[in-house]
Amino acid sequence: MKRSGVLMPIFSLPSPYGIGTVGRGACEFADYIKKSGADIWQVLPVGPTGYGNSPYQSFSSFAGNPYFIDPEMLCEDDIMKKDDLPEKVDGKEKIDYGKIYFSRRKMLRSAYEYSGKRLKNETEKFLFEHPDIKDYAFFMALKDKFGGRRYLDFPKCLVRREKAAMEKYAALLSDEINYYAFEQYLFFSQWKRLREYVNSIGIDILGDMPIYVAPDSADVWANPRSFQLDRDRRPRFVAGVPPDYFSEDGQKWGNPLYDWKYMKNHGYDFFVRRARAAAELFDSVRLDHFIGFANYYSVAPDAPDAKNGFWRDGPGKSLFSTLEKEVPSLGVVAEDLGIVSEKVIKLLKSTGYPSMRVIQFAFDDDGTNMHLPKNVRKNTYYYTGTHDNASTLSWWSSRTAEGKARVAEYLGKKRIKAPETFIKAVLESRAEAAVIPMWDILSLGDGCRVNTPGTSDGNWTWRLEKIPAEPAKLARK
Repeated sequence: MKRSGVLMPIFSLPSPYGIGTVGRGACEFADYIKKSGADIWQVLPVGPTGYGNSPYQSFSSFAGNPYFIDPEMLCEDDIMKKDDLPEKVDGKEKIDYGKIYFSRRKMLRSAYEYSGKRLKNETEKFLFEHPDIKDYAFFMALKDKFGGRRYLDFPKCLVRREKAAMEKYAALLSDEINYYAFEQYLFFSQWKRLREYVNSIGIDILGDMPIYVAPDSADVWANPRSFQLDRDRRPRFVAGVPPDYFSEDGQKWGNPLYDWKYMKNHGYDFFVRRARAAAELFDSVRLDHFIGFANYYSVAPDAPDAKNGFWRDGPGKSLFSTLEKEVPSLGVVAEDLGIVSEKVIKLLKSTGYPSMRVIQFAFDDDGTNMHLPKNVRKNTYYYTGTHDNASTLSWWSSRTAEGKARVAEYLGKKRIKAPETFIKAVLESRAEAAVIPMWDILSLGDGCRVNTPGTSDGNWTWRLEKIPAEPAKLARK
């Protein structure tokens, strides 16, 4: 069955409080998707973000972003007093994460003081069911204690998680730990209601599971044996990709690499737990950088860029056989964009997962490009662009006259209108699913770009002012 969907981050949803939430606006957006004839809502990772605000650099793979907790729902549920609602923000403004940090912390602290004791049993039950969030709550309490420093700059006894030090600080910071647990209880309670509503109207949530975790995260701090670290818990090598379409110097991401040998010998426990956490939030996930599971790019931590890294073997099929056994409910879409070797092709075929194609990548060779509509296979999720691309309108505007003529020839069109022509081509393709970013549906230009790979400023800030009155036309035959 052919399906269609909309790519729209939670943080970009309309909201009077400066950033999208999982409240009424999210439900209204799901209604918009339904009216448009689509049945997939693709979101970006929803974990708590740190420096740079990237959803791909989260403090935890298991926790939710407290910025997405809906203030009005807290009041409706008598978890917070109306007097503690944050100040409203003009919907035309981009996300100001500095303001959001202080306003949300103030709001959630007020909610904790008002309801924390009353909801203590519910929070403790939630923690019992989510043990990895205990590590996150402790980690964040320690970051507060030590002025926001990265965990490698904590006292060495805490970096190494020595028993006596852990017990001492757990007692010392018990209230702060309880606060962070309370935050997570609120997020997951609200997310559960959102997912139930979205599923009830026939829409699946396609989430995003980054292959790697952030270097300064509860994930690395609490699970050091699962990563390639030295005795001081510093990465021996870090993740990245070689030069490609997005960057001529490659991309040095800086994430610690997994110790796949150790992970395999221990049933891929950490990754299985991540998958279970994802299954609680999403119906399926876009598995980021699928290439890295066949062969991953390893870069020296002190290298100036990613030009001189080297390839190493990933876990291959054994990881996915384990995930299919342990977390059978979680669907997977393989993000296989980049340098695709025969080894990657073989692994993807063995899993049966759908792959990804992007029409913006289709027009710069002799017509054999795998991203061209005529070459897209059925077992594919096909996009006009992703969160890492310029909008299709901006991409089209930047092409030369010769480049535009080549596109028209490939598509057999005398006249190209962007983004409409490309949306139509994706929807009419053989792909299993066509996914259109919201900025392309709205024919938006430069100001809506979500992320520019290789840069650290100005990303993840785009906001949709309001949901369109008229639905898009995304139904497929």
